[in-house]
Amino acid sequence: MSNHLTLRQFAAAIFFVSIPLASIATADEGQELFLAFDVQAKKVVSEMTLEEKVGQMCQPDQAFLKEPSDIGKYFLGSLLSGGGSGPKDKAKYTLEGWTDMVDGYQREALKTRLGIPLLYGVDAVHGHNNIPGAVIFPHNIGLGCTRNSQLVEQISRVTAKEVRATGINWDFAPCVAVPRDERWGRTYEGFSESPDVVKVLGAASTRGLQGGSLSDPLSVAACAKHFIGDGGTAYRSAERDGKLGMDQGDTRCDEETLRRVHLPGYLTTLREGVATVMPSYSSWNGQKCTGRKDLLTDLLKTELGFNGFLISDYNAIDQLAPDPKNPDYKTCIELAINAGIDMVMLTDKYQDYCRMLPELVREGRVPLSRIDDAVIRILRVKYAMGLMDKDRSPLADRTLHDTVGSDPHRAVARQAVRESLVLLKNDHGILPLSKSTQRIHVAGVGGNDLGMQCGGWTTDWQGSMGNHVPGGTTLLDAIKQTVSQDTHVTYSADGSGAENADVGVVVIGEKPYAEFMGDSIELSLDAEQLQTLANMKEANIPLVVVLLSGRPVILGDMLDSSTALIAAWLPGSEGQGVADVLFGDFKPTGKLSFSWPKSVAQLPLNLDDDDAAPLYPFGFGLTYE
Repeated sequence: MSNHLTLRQFAAAIFFVSIPLASIATADEGQELFLAFDVQAKKVVSEMTLEEKVGQMCQPDQAFLKEPSDIGKYFLGSLLSGGGSGPKDKAKYTLEGWTDMVDGYQREALKTRLGIPLLYGVDAVHGHNNIPGAVIFPHNIGLGCTRNSQLVEQISRVTAKEVRATGINWDFAPCVAVPRDERWGRTYEGFSESPDVVKVLGAASTRGLQGGSLSDPLSVAACAKHFIGDGGTAYRSAERDGKLGMDQGDTRCDEETLRRVHLPGYLTTLREGVATVMPSYSSWNGQKCTGRKDLLTDLLKTELGFNGFLISDYNAIDQLAPDPKNPDYKTCIELAINAGIDMVMLTDKYQDYCRMLPELVREGRVPLSRIDDAVIRILRVKYAMGLMDKDRSPLADRTLHDTVGSDPHRAVARQAVRESLVLLKNDHGILPLSKSTQRIHVAGVGGNDLGMQCGGWTTDWQGSMGNHVPGGTTLLDAIKQTVSQDTHVTYSADGSGAENADVGVVVIGEKPYAEFMGDSIELSLDAEQLQTLANMKEANIPLVVVLLSGRPVILGDMLDSSTALIAAWLPGSEGQGVADVLFGDFKPTGKLSFSWPKSVAQLPLNLDDDDAAPLYPFGFGLTYE
């Protein structure tokens, strides 16, 4: 019997005591799966040239691939599609076109001497959000409000199935960040400010993505991200690139806080056998996580027993340059690989990387043992997924195309929308609305805009306004489909024309954004959105405000102007789920996964703050009587 704590014991203890780096147990049973393939992986590695090994450690974005034949030329082991990186011919930016693209790259890999298939990665962070016609689920902040781990697992199973339909076999999810300041533009990618919520739902998402077995053709490799502390970055008071913000910043805390707040989501995903982990762009106490051997090798691999492999974030190793004004890419590679990075995600420098890393080995700056360890880890995962089975094709199963955006999948998303809504205010019991109300006036650009309803990471990286989500239902259309034939539903984007309506439904909020661009100083809605609410208020009718946002925003006059207020977050493609709650087919059950601040001056504000005085506390949520 070991004198060390088991991971399960540590997960329980982590909230009460600080435990030094050297005192945690070895690999959990969830990670032992990968060790079962060591013999096969080591045999393949023994047959590989150095250049073939380095190719397995390289993951270019396909948009930057000079020629498809470069897959064979550089023995590439992986490709990805970053946000919006799909078929270059926009006419082929379809389910079929994406599948053809991925299969084409896979065929190139199979032509190489060893015929090792590609791992192909994508950010399917709320459904297969790159593909027109796929189901778009609520972002994680909304799922955190459901507290429903079975639902989150089911969502991830649907996502995995739609991802596999396109031949893609690796999803850069779940995000197990613990956002601690809503000014961060990635807040909506986290389930909660509470490590307890994150560790449960992160584990559920991993189970859903990887299924009962990684070798299941309907499973994808999951990726816990971004290790570690990305949700704890401090707000910068100095400008960077002309912008204030928190993204890719510095988490300043002691080790006990890092472990207590930011580690639990990794412990539970490791236990579920997560295949890959992505280090963060951000720093811990001034040093980039991507280059920290103490975190990547000593903590994650050695102490916690992670047996899968580490994939760096998009061009993240570039940030390791000792002198940013005179970047030395070769040194960046050296620092990243020696710290424990096994595969490097990059764009146009893949040719340099594949040349420089062998040079570093020959120069004695990167040990060959480190290269072999990285490739063994990568091959372990490929074996576990069945990709190395010569009797099984790694190409897409196109019979799955009929399931993409299917009614059963949309039903899961509709349930997720219903359960994620948080009712913040309901004066005079105005909700639920009657389906036979004589006239309902819907206002706000968000009422008839699927792009705004879905938010960032939808079709492209930052997302965009507009109805570019085929198969989705706007809230306006959902209301029209729900009310009686005798109810007259009118609409204006600016809130005009509401006079003499019985009730107004105002759909306003944040317009789409993603990382970096989403950092916000004030957490306020734009003037256009606020003017819409002011225009509706002039009609002197009861107002139900449906707030679309990726985080709690400062409500200000919105609270007094509304009769009822629902935090709908970024609900995705199935607006009908919002209508289900508005009209009482389902009672609201969502509970806040974040504390809601009264003002920006309160931030950072979290449930464990001794002097917290939020507008709405963590866990708040009304329902109908």
